[in-house]
Amino acid sequence: MAGKTENKQARVAAVIVAAGRGERAGQSVEGPKQYRKIGGEAVLAHTLHAFLECPLIDDVIVVIHKEDDALFTQALGDRAGRVVAVTGGPTRQESTRLGLLALKDISPDHVLIHDGVRPFISADLLERVVFNLTPHIGVLPVLAVSDTLKAAGNDAMVSATVPRAGLYAAQTPQAFPFLPILAAHDAAFAVGRSDFTDDSAIAEWHGLPVRIVEGSADNTKLTWAKDIEMADERLTKQHSAFPDVRTGNGYDVHAFEPGNGVTLAGVLIAHDRKLSGHSDADVALHALTDALLATRGAGDIGTHFPPSDPQWKGAASHIFVEHAVKIVREAGGRIANADITLICEAPKVGPHREAMTAALSTMLGISPDRISIKATTNEKLGFIGRQEGIAAIATASVVYPGGLPE
Repeated sequence: MAGKTENKQARVAAVIVAAGRGERAGQSVEGPKQYRKIGGEAVLAHTLHAFLECPLIDDVIVVIHKEDDALFTQALGDRAGRVVAVTGGPTRQESTRLGLLALKDISPDHVLIHDGVRPFISADLLERVVFNLTPHIGVLPVLAVSDTLKAAGNDAMVSATVPRAGLYAAQTPQAFPFLPILAAHDAAFAVGRSDFTDDSAIAEWHGLPVRIVEGSADNTKLTWAKDIEMADERLTKQHSAFPDVRTGNGYDVHAFEPGNGVTLAGVLIAHDRKLSGHSDADVALHALTDALLATRGAGDIGTHFPPSDPQWKGAASHIFVEHAVKIVREAGGRIANADITLICEAPKVGPHREAMTAALSTMLGISPDRISIKATTNEKLGFIGRQEGIAAIATASVVYPGGLPE
């Protein structure tokens, strides 16, 4: 793996600790704080993104709670297959040890240990930590303490002002040569020590030197409910500069056959013929269904409602549109507008435009001013000009949570 550290053939792994219950962040239907959504994705998903996209990291272990398998898979989606998930213990210290043990067969040269609820870890900080690793010294990212520190007794009275020179606030990822930090954790476990507040403290206790490097003010740990709320606001503001707006197109055509009316955009129009199709052959709604599905990459109308299935024979096409709308809504999408162009010589669409708009407004759950229905002829050309059928083109714009990928 080129371009990592000075001894660039070194193998670097990461252990992401995410087995806590996060009681201080309060209760949520989304689960513990590492699974709560910020910017449209779980906190843990944001954290892992930085490690999975870093070319300096070869292996990623995620330590999760024994009850969180489903939450983890849901939060990570396809990315779950790019990491190894192991079950944690009753404390962060024990969870970290179990994560390190999961790397024992691989035995990387170095390991980074990171809190799963620090989602704003940057590529720059990861590089700074890895580039300062050596076979015998750990690396601790820190920020110099800027606040004035006070000591107080049990009576809540200030007893002293603590000089802040040389004092630092520790962050993660904390990085170490793998075998020495595993030995330190095993030694602490063997003597029943479970009171260390971070991995650097265990390293110090076991005699493993640790060098400090500059951390990042953005690399905050989400502890309280307010932290999660502020993180969501921060990401939402970032994404607003590049909103996830998707546009889908649909096209459909149906031939005429003997009958006494056509259904267009959900409105039955008297005519001397009808459109041929397995369902009610509403060409406008079929095109619109495809346009909506396209914004999710969810196939086309035939994928969801195959014409070979007899249950859809004669079905009202609003069923298809409402199904596509459900797919959009379940992904958090908001339909911005829908535009349909009908191409036909007859019947006349203009007298029915208001009724069509009202029908579409109900199906899509958007206001009439976000719906456009237009009609044009084919200037007597082709099968449409010969009045052999009707075609429709539909465009739908949908805004989804989050932002554009980098």
